[in-house]
Amino acid sequence: MQDIIAADRAAFSAPNGIDIAQHIITEAGLRVGFERRRGRGAGVNPTGRFEPFARSAYDDGWNSLEELPAFKTDVTVEKPKSIISKNTSPDISFDRSVNPYRGCEHGCVYCFARPSHAYMGLSPGLDFEAKLFAKPNAAELLEREIAKPGYEPRTIAIGTNTDPYQPIEKSWRIMREVLEVLEAADHPVGIVTKSSLVTRDIDILSRMAAKGLVKVALSVTTLDRTLARAMEPRAATPAKRLDAVKALSEAGIPTMVMTAPIIPGLTDHEIERLLEAAVTAGAKEAGYVLLRLPLEVSPIFKDWLLRHYPNRYRHVLQLLRSMRDGKDYDAEWGKRMRGTGPYAFQIKRRFEMAATRLGLNESRTALRADLFRAPKAAGVQLSLL
Repeated sequence: MQDIIAADRAAFSAPNGIDIAQHIITEAGLRVGFERRRGRGAGVNPTGRFEPFARSAYDDGWNSLEELPAFKTDVTVEKPKSIISKNTSPDISFDRSVNPYRGCEHGCVYCFARPSHAYMGLSPGLDFEAKLFAKPNAAELLEREIAKPGYEPRTIAIGTNTDPYQPIEKSWRIMREVLEVLEAADHPVGIVTKSSLVTRDIDILSRMAAKGLVKVALSVTTLDRTLARAMEPRAATPAKRLDAVKALSEAGIPTMVMTAPIIPGLTDHEIERLLEAAVTAGAKEAGYVLLRLPLEVSPIFKDWLLRHYPNRYRHVLQLLRSMRDGKDYDAEWGKRMRGTGPYAFQIKRRFEMAATRLGLNESRTALRADLFRAPKAAGVQLSLL
């Protein structure tokens, strides 16, 4: 990490700083070879911040690095004791969420959930994309928790940390089981995803939508296929995501598009085009979030910029820091999602004006909680009377 920090300083301090920065990262052995990380977003795999030792690859002259295997997706079963996570953040509209998976194969280089992998003793870099955890008992736990006496139903958000429809969902089908529990209990749910796999569950979602119990948000960061492939290598293409918006909308499911994150100097010029595409696809609502670079996400994103858009490195970070009080990230509530300053205000006004012109956000879908019926879950103490 210190070498990436040094690379960042070099990029801003010398005329040929970009070349110097690339040299520092490469010589430090932090950057993983292309063949090992083919199809992945991160280019580095730094040791988690809680580990007592830091490790990096080093060529000792015996060509030992060539023997290292490529990063392959490995799924470990995790059996948590509870599944509903609570939060009290004033920046978001929900107070509870469910995460069927830990880690995400989509590999979005900017993902703010990457630092959570350090709690597992793993790297927020390539480990986050390749060493995944599945919770096959999620539906069972959810049914048990919402069946407890005194449970007060409110919208459960799914996909706010890692994507519930990432590629491994095709075989594990945990999200499908979670939806079946929620449908049976008439419990409201909000879903955020970058995957067209969400259309697989249109049968359940359309029935829930008819009762006012569901809303789906598709995250579309760019319409540029080349940029999307580099930035979100295993997520659905932008066109596929918009096709999913159309399919969901035509099935009567309230659908919105999240232009998140907006990356200044890289994707912010697309705001109006993204919203126009969203409306064409049938979305009625839209939102945005400014790029967030907490903890290990900052050096991972910087390395990605150096590899893919070296000539924009200074410009992107200068704009971002102008909206973060001179820092890569400001975690203060009220600032972390939108930033501050003139450029942040410009992004906000552009988004609002385009949304108004296109008729977006004229009304917000409010999900119902009054239909909730507590399930008779096994292991829950029944009432005496």
